[in-house]
Amino acid sequence: MAWTNEEIKGKILHKLTRFGKFEHSHTAVENLQKGFPKDLVGKVKDMIHELKKEEILKSKPTSYGEQVSINVEKSEQVMRYIDSFLNKRE
Repeated sequence: MAWTNEEIKGKILHKLTRFGKFEHSHTAVENLQKGFPKDLVGKVKDMIHELKKEEILKSKPTSYGEQVSINVEKSEQVMRYIDSFLNKRE
């Protein structure tokens, strides 16, 4: 069962929303790769990069590694990606 880019982005954003990682609440980029099949880890990193380019994810560099949170101004796009992920699971 292949994953589309939208579904991968949706799973990443779904995980962040479940843990309430909006604006000032961040999580390590490495945490976003957990839960994906091992063969998708490279693709997940690419999708994280794309989400940052789309300004859906805000990046916060720290001394202990990069942290990210969801940009609440992009909630419409966030929901669209999450919907594509949730529809995959049905």
